Amino acid sequence: MARILIIGGHGKVALLLAPLLVARGDTVTSVIRNPDHEAEVAATGAAPLVADVEELDLDQLTNIVAGNDAVVWSAGAGGGNPTRTYAVDRDAAIRSMDAAIAADVRRYVMVSYFGARIDHGVPPGNSFFAYAEAKAAADAHLHASGLDWTIVAPTSLTLDPPTGRIDVHAAESRSVPRADVAAVVAAVLADDATVHRTIRFNSGDTPIAEAVRV
Repeated sequence: MARILIIGGHGKVALLLAPLLVARGDTVTSVIRNPDHEAEVAATGAAPLVADVEELDLDQLTNIVAGNDAVVWSAGAGGGNPTRTYAVDRDAAIRSMDAAIAADVRRYVMVSYFGARIDHGVPPGNSFFAYAEAKAAADAHLHASGLDWTIVAPTSLTLDPPTGRIDVHAAESRSVPRADVAAVVAAVLADDATVHRTIRFNSGDTPIAEAVRV
């Protein structure tokens, strides 16, 4: 059993992740920005914690992170506004990593995306550019952080039912159900062999626990 802090607890992946963790005996706290979402988050079995990570400084974030065994970053600005995208997906994410270091919470799982990398290739004029830049910077900071990190990098997300199977060797992006992304996060949290790895995946034929161990 572990104490898990999910940042971005009202996101579609996080709402599917929390019940998986609670069912196996973990204690889950889900950080949310909007108090109107408390009841929905509580229904997952997680304890909702209302806090706007975009506005919190390092000390405040450290206080929230302290006492947990792992942090899962599943937050995002939702696109559309480049300034807020950088503020949340890059700056707040990086602060949460620094908070984990300050609080001596070693395990950190980042929910990223399949194409995230410094040389992402998205042109500056593209509406996706700010998000690609923000995620690349956050992932790079995590690589250099010294934390026991795993980056979960799914392809295009769907609301299809879970399959329980993925493909971690795909060269091209296709799609994967959000429920399977949640299951991947749960699996990597339970498997120290996934530390210091970026796991890019589509839907596939290999059971998730087996696939992330490769």
